[in-house]
Formats: sequence, C-alpha cells, structure tokens
Amino acid sequence: MTVEHRVVFTPSGIEASAPEGSTVLDAARAAGVDIDSVCGGRGLCGRCQVAPIDGQFAKWGLTSAASALSAPGPTELEYRGRRPLETGQRLSCQAAVMGDAVIDVPAKSQVHSPVVRKAIDLGDVVVDPVVTLHYLELGIPDLGDEVSDAERVAGALARDWGLPDVAVPLGALASLSSATTAGKGSVTAVVHTRRTADDAAGNPEIGAGAGLGAVERQVLAVRPGYSDAAYGVAVDVGSTTVAGYLMDLATGEVAATAGRMNPQIRFGEDLMSRVSYAMMNPGGAAELTQAVRSAVNGLADELCETAGVGRTDVCDMVIAGNPIMHHLVLGIDPTPLGAAPFTLAVRNGVWGKAADIGVDLPNAALYVGPCIAGHVGADAVAAMVAEGPHRSPDAQLLVDVGTNAEIVLGDGQRVWAASSPTGPAFEGAQISCGQRATAGAIERIRIDRATLAPRFKVIGCDLWSDNPGFADALGSLEVSGLCGSGIVEVIAEMYLAGIIDHRGVIQGHLAERSPRITADGRTFAYVIQTEPVTLSVTQNDVRAVQLAKAALRAGIDLLIEHAGIEGAVADVRLAGAFGAHISPTHAMVLGLVPDGPIDGVKGVGNAAGAGAARMLVSAAQRAEAERAARDAVKIETATEARFQELFVAAMSFPHETAPTSHLGQAVELPMRPATAGSEGTGRRRAVRRRPQEQ
Repeated sequence: MTVEHRVVFTPSGIEASAPEGSTVLDAARAAGVDIDSVCGGRGLCGRCQVAPIDGQFAKWGLTSAASALSAPGPTELEYRGRRPLETGQRLSCQAAVMGDAVIDVPAKSQVHSPVVRKAIDLGDVVVDPVVTLHYLELGIPDLGDEVSDAERVAGALARDWGLPDVAVPLGALASLSSATTAGKGSVTAVVHTRRTADDAAGNPEIGAGAGLGAVERQVLAVRPGYSDAAYGVAVDVGSTTVAGYLMDLATGEVAATAGRMNPQIRFGEDLMSRVSYAMMNPGGAAELTQAVRSAVNGLADELCETAGVGRTDVCDMVIAGNPIMHHLVLGIDPTPLGAAPFTLAVRNGVWGKAADIGVDLPNAALYVGPCIAGHVGADAVAAMVAEGPHRSPDAQLLVDVGTNAEIVLGDGQRVWAASSPTGPAFEGAQISCGQRATAGAIERIRIDRATLAPRFKVIGCDLWSDNPGFADALGSLEVSGLCGSGIVEVIAEMYLAGIIDHRGVIQGHLAERSPRITADGRTFAYVIQTEPVTLSVTQNDVRAVQLAKAALRAGIDLLIEHAGIEGAVADVRLAGAFGAHISPTHAMVLGLVPDGPIDGVKGVGNAAGAGAARMLVSAAQRAEAERAARDAVKIETATEARFQELFVAAMSFPHETAPTSHLGQAVELPMRPATAGSEGTGRRRAVRRRPQEQ
C-alpha cells in the first residue's frame, strides 16, 4: 500500500498529496505549483531549488521536520551547475518526500518569476518567454532503427515535456545530427512557441499574431549535451537613435545595454526627408533598409560582446519602431507612408527569424511589434505596453516627443491615438545654436528676471555656469550649443522673463535695458554667451519651437476633445530621451502639455524600449500589444477640421485660451497685455516676479 504525505508549498499555499519516495518536483507538477526546470529533473540546471521549512504549522495542522525529505544524494552533493545551490536549499528534482512537509519555492525558482530590473523599468511583468530550453536524453540509436533524429527529438519533447507536434524545420536540421553525436545522445532543444491569431480566419496578413489561438511550436536549434544559456535582444529603432537590450530569457535580467545613432540620418534628419529620398532615388529604399539593418546587426554584436554571450545563445529578438522604421527594417517600401492615405503594408505583429532581416543571430526568432496606423507605429504600441494608458483606470496621456510625436490617451475605457508632425526642432535641428545631447550642450538654463543674465548647466559638468570653479570643472569642454531640454527651458525662461511675449515676439525695447537683447536684421535675438562661440536665440528659433509645440499640443487637445475629458489630465507621461530630460514645469510654461498638476507630468525614459523588452520576456505582453494596437482609435490629424484651429491657439505661450491655474500656482506668469497688437512695438508689460529656481 502506497503511503501518502501532505506537502504544502509556499508562498502559493497550494497543498499536494505526494506518494512516499516521489520527488518534490513531481509533487509540485502534479499540484500545479510553479517550479522551473530545464534539465527535466536530472539535477543539471539548478533551477528547481526549494527550501524545506521545519516547524509546527497550526494553519495547515502539520509538523514539518528535516526528516520529511530524503538526505542529499550524490547528484546534489556533487552538483556543479551554473546556478549555485543556495545554502539551506535542495534540488526539488532529487529530494524525495518521506513525510509531511512545508516547502518554500523561491521567486527565482518559479517559471513565471518576477523580472529582475536593471537599466530599464519593466514594471510588474513576469517572465514567460516564447523561447524555452528542454534537455533531452535521446540515447544512441541501434542499427536498423528506422527513426530519424528529428523524430526522436519531437518524440522526446512530447514524452518528457508534454509538448506535442513540435516541428523541426530546416534551420535546426542542419546541426541536429552533429549535436546528437557530440552530446552522445543528450541534447538541449531550443523551442519557440507561438500562438496564432484568434482572428486568423480571413486575416490576409501572413505572420500576424493578434491573440490567443492555436499553438505552433518549432525547434530553433539543437545543442549538444546540457545547455541553459538563453538570451534575447530587444531593440527600439528610432529615427535618431537605435537602442538595444540583451536579456536573460530565464530571469528577465538585463545583461547589457547599448545605443548608437541611426545611420539613416545621412539621408535626412526627419522621417519625411528619408521617404523623399526613397521616392527620388532609384534603390533609395534599399539603401535606407541596409543602413538601419547594419545598425541593428552592429548593436546585437556590441551587446553580445559586452556581456560575453555567444551569438548562437541568442534565441529571440523583438523590434519596435515608428511605421517608417518598421517598414524599412522589414525591407518594405515606405513611400506609401509619405502621402495620403498613409497605408501600412502590414499592421499586426510580424514573426520570422532574425536572419530574415540580415541580423547575424543564427538561432534567433524575430518578432516585430504591431502598428496602430500609418503614423502611429510599433514604438507607440510598445510604449503603451510599458506605461499602460489602456490599463489605467483614470485618464492617462502618453506622449513620445520626436520628429513625429506620437500621442496616446486612455480614459479608463477606451484609447485614442494620433501623431503630430513636430519636426526636428526639439532635437536641435532648425535651431541656430541647436545640437544633439552630447558633452558641452546646454541642458538646463535660468534667466534672471531683473538683469536678464542667463546661468546654465551643460552635459558633462556638474556645476552651473555661475558657480565658483565652473571654468576649471569645464576643463577642455566647450559650451557648444543647446540640446532639446535646453531649448525648451530657454524659450520658457525667455517668456517668464518677459524677453518674449505670449505671441513669441522678442521684445526689442529691452535692448535699452540689457546688452543681451541685440538687433538681428529686422528682428531681435537673445545672446546666451559670446565666448568662445556666440550662442543666441533668434526670432526664427522661437518660431521653430512655436510651430513644433503647437503641432504637438493641437494633437493632444484633439484627443482630449474626442475622449470628452473635462478638466485636467492628472497623469501625463513624456517618453523618449527628450521627454526624460525636460523640466515638467518648463514644458507646461511652453504649452507642450495642457495645464494640470505639475507633479503629474513625468519623464518615463525609453518607454518604447521598455515595452519591447517586456514583449521579449513575456508571451502575454505580445498578446496584449496586439490587442492594444487593434483596439486603439486612430485620430487622423491631417483630416480633422478642428486641428488647424487648435494649432493656431496653441502657438501662444503657454496657450491662447486654455486655463493655467495649476501652472500659476507653481510659477509667476507674465501678465497678458490688456489689448492686442502690442507685440514688437516697444510697449512694456507688467511682469510678476518669482524666486529664482535652482
């Protein structure tokens, strides 16, 4: 007669009845307890570690003693796996149940373990990758056996791991026999699992995955012997920069990060100029594709080299990008996106192999995220997955500020999305002293309200320009221009100091008061410095910023109108490198975002990259991305009658008609003139003073 023992697993509290002599891992699997294992219970991987707990537990009415588990055997005593056996822990695949026991399952031993965060914030995502490793002992076939290596692998996956109907495609067949021979019949299969679209019927988009439908599994590679190295690469392909993350698919830990400039910049600063290049030059689209693919491939190489990871150990790749980058990475002609009706070639997520896009990761699958519409791409969807405007119970505004700003607004029930053509002004282009965010660029600036003298802080130096020792701290570094955050702050500060009025006109009469206001043809300029190079903000610079911010703000206001939201949106998230560094107060002074609680506006960094990383480590996040993209309501600003009206109103600082009650509590705003038509005439305006900010 079989003796049964009670086993309680914590922290889940699941109770199992286990036959004496059965392993803890077997008992856990029978009860549905979440314990990881790659080696199939052979004591090789060390992922199934558990901690037996001694004592009396009135809650469950049992006593757990050290004798409840068998003594460690040779496999545990001689264990030398990559994941060390922690003090007080046992390999659940080797420890046999000999009595009633309480067993704790550490987070790192759980299949769906909480992700380890490093460099990017992945929120509450849990590790559930689409690529998994499975150790198989196939044995050596005998002469006369009429079973192929592929059949033996598929059979072992079904028999030992409960994975039926796993395909072994050509890419895995090439090394199958050599891996089986080298491993003396023992191999590790790298298996990719994909759920096909639940609405696949009638869906013409090959490779699209929209939800939870039929399961398709295939072997990506077969490695000799036991192996537990499985990595993935998440890439955010932006129009200016390409950012990548190498991640351990078993733990969700970020092993390396890297970024580089998008080499397509040589074809044009903004997206439309690159589309124009493709239109005007035979083979132009192919040149653009080759440039961005080389950047992604080089990034993957850099990530692997930094982390000391072999390219063959990278099993998956996820890419997010705006629609034009999305199409160019896939080798799709982007020119239809340059003119109405801005039709995408494919909207849902695309599945394939990294080698399909020229990336030298021979064993890696590929997933390129879904787009919403012609100008709202996979990067916006990835940012949604990271920040959750579609999950938020309250209104949330998510803005990715770039050459083409993407805006998403959720109100707790529905989600609206739009894009606005802001152009490259916020990235330093079209600004006379603008530059990219590199050492020497002014990133913060303040203007004294009385003297109109500026003080500033540059990238690469911790001191402000008016601090003692600034010149020494600066060393050989040259103050060379204004980057995006500096551009926002200087225009906002010029408005707060009365140098420009609410219409954006530089007040020439102030030249009588300060030498920093100088004539510039028929207009005026504000001089930040004269040595070693002259840095000035011209009237044309102010206009370029006005046009960019008005386009962005009009798009935001349009979505708020469609959502029917009254009052302030208390949760505003600015994504991207630019959004991460601008001052929320100055952004509101400029009118980039609507009036609301200042502390409700925050930069969230590379949200698109974080979303791509979430999709890399979680199949559920990919399904969420597909649903979010499909359910979002796209608002086309180019055809909205209200857009132009909203754009004109948004040209003023902070806005022509919108309230500024929250902003007014944070800063002293200049008083508007009593009558119109005063700009540029030399008429002074009353300006309230406020304390200088640090």
